[in-house]
Amino acid sequence: MPFVIRSTTRRVATTLLVVGLATSGAGCLFKSKPKAPAAGAVDADKYLFTKGSEQIQKKNWVTAREYFKRIVDSYPQSIFRADAKLGVGDSYLGEGRMDSLILAVNEFREFLQFFPLNPRADYAQYRLTLAQSKQMLNAERDQTATHDTLTEVQKFYDNFPKSDYKPEVDKVYRSARDRLSESEFHVGLLYYRGHGMAGALGRFTGVLNDDPDYSKRDQVYFYTAEACMKLALKPQAQQYYEKLVAEYPKSKFTKTAQARLTTMKATETKK
Repeated sequence: MPFVIRSTTRRVATTLLVVGLATSGAGCLFKSKPKAPAAGAVDADKYLFTKGSEQIQKKNWVTAREYFKRIVDSYPQSIFRADAKLGVGDSYLGEGRMDSLILAVNEFREFLQFFPLNPRADYAQYRLTLAQSKQMLNAERDQTATHDTLTEVQKFYDNFPKSDYKPEVDKVYRSARDRLSESEFHVGLLYYRGHGMAGALGRFTGVLNDDPDYSKRDQVYFYTAEACMKLALKPQAQQYYEKLVAEYPKSKFTKTAQARLTTMKATETKK
């Protein structure tokens, strides 16, 4: 699934501020501290992991995170340490706030750095991709997070082509690609409504060429045809109207396209 990946400049200072605020504020969310295993207890790491897993199932994100963090910080040789690192990331992702999503991305990225050969590396890349996608802004706003999401999607495809999580990543890809196409289409509409037909046509055809699976392709066909009509490119306009009618018979734009075609054919007949 080829697509253009654009390099972006990260706002490091802002990210660090968000991380700091989220970390300092986490303690305020506790009603009571999670129970710790008795001093010197055998299998203390297993106890912590079990408790953390129970809490994450209950969506008690902060409490679960504290159990997992104790394993990561205090039991470097534990067989549960890698999974606990993933648990920390999942707890941030579960919270869903923008600051938590940034922290989730960081946790999963660190997992891939420290445990690149772990059997759950594909899960980490999938969750990193998902956390990044949840930071995407709407089509009218800056699309840096959308480009970053597609970068992570490509890493997943390159490194884990046979992963069981591929269908989920495919959904993220489609959502991100749709967001970029929607953004381009929105810019095209601004040109169109401002009577900048050449600019509008360039944006519309760009979407059609770059994203054949765009979920709103019917409306792009319609406005491409309309722009062609206004530029006196009637043969091209007819082609796009015909594509719309043939490929999207139930589209809300189809009836108008059919009317346009009828008028165009009647005009040709008179000649």
